[in-house]
Amino acid sequence: MIDDISPEQIPAITRFVDTQAPPPDDKPTAHFIFGTNQVQPVDIVAERHHQGLAPLIIATGGVNRHNGIIEGQVFRRLLIERGVPEDAIRVEDRSANTWENVEFALPFLREALEADLTITAVCKWYHRRAIHVLKTVFPEVGPFHAISWVPIYEGKPITRQDWPAVQDGSRRVVREWQEVSRRVADGSFTAVELVDDAWL
Repeated sequence: MIDDISPEQIPAITRFVDTQAPPPDDKPTAHFIFGTNQVQPVDIVAERHHQGLAPLIIATGGVNRHNGIIEGQVFRRLLIERGVPEDAIRVEDRSANTWENVEFALPFLREALEADLTITAVCKWYHRRAIHVLKTVFPEVGPFHAISWVPIYEGKPITRQDWPAVQDGSRRVVREWQEVSRRVADGSFTAVELVDDAWL
């Protein structure tokens, strides 16, 4: 797949898929963890909770197709082990994909807005679909933020710099770029843009 990409396209693809848009350092927000079988988002969100920046945490994800864990429940357990109180955590544990992560967690997202909390998505750095799905399924979200993390596949981090040289990385990043571009063009994803460190 990477063979079809010219070296000149790589920086533009990296910029396009990059989800990073963190909230201001002093702004508490509701943190929405997109489903995954990796633990990096738990560590990020637990630390931010202890800093007073993640008063409400929405953990999502049903049965992982690779290892059979129930992602939302594992997130909940790991957050509690890291000292996050149970009453700060909401769990969605039925979803099978990114779209359902948001769709099945809509009551919790609405709870966050009713509490006057902006949403912060917590997702892989290249998971641009997550940004569009959040806006498409939950259009009332308003401006929202994203904190990203670097996933590891087969022992190799998929970084912004190294993804073209890592087979799993190139496949995933190029697929993200292609799918999001196609779905915005056909109208099945709402278009979003990054303005002043927030997705709109």
